[in-house]
Amino acid sequence: MKIIHRLSLLAISLLLTACATKPNYDYDTNYDFNQLKQFSTFTPENTTDPLTAKRVETAITAVLVTKGFAETQENPQFKVTYAFKVEDKPKNSGVSIGLGTGSWGSSGGVSLGTSVSVPVGSNTAKIQTIQINIIDTSNNRLIWRGSDKFNFDNGGDEKAEETQKTVATILALFPPQK
Repeated sequence: MKIIHRLSLLAISLLLTACATKPNYDYDTNYDFNQLKQFSTFTPENTTDPLTAKRVETAITAVLVTKGFAETQENPQFKVTYAFKVEDKPKNSGVSIGLGTGSWGSSGGVSLGTSVSVPVGSNTAKIQTIQINIIDTSNNRLIWRGSDKFNFDNGGDEKAEETQKTVATILALFPPQK
């Protein structure tokens, strides 16, 4: 019975891990990222959401400085540009299936359950996508790009915190480890 219990826990763990979002990234495999020391950040010119732009830029600077890069406006080795967009996506109203096991003394059992979720309130969710580009300033060439997204309902503290976490998650992959 312990084997069934452990296998159930393993299956649930794998399922939860598979559901977690992972940032997307790509980079120039021939580029020597070890040479990079100084950066500058460029704000998008035509943004309709200056609050989010400032949050993204502040988070980028904080993460890169923590990683040992220095921010400068004079002769940076790389510049960081970014873009973001908000999309409305229909909320899922689906069916969930659960599997459980249990034991009591020398007897045990397996149970199967289902649930149907119905969205309450708005039937759309807001999804914020953030893309960060790293550009070599010597030849103005893209050398690294990462992106990720998160769901939010309202702005304010919740969105600011999620923006910071998402930028940190994206830049955790920069510079790439070969």
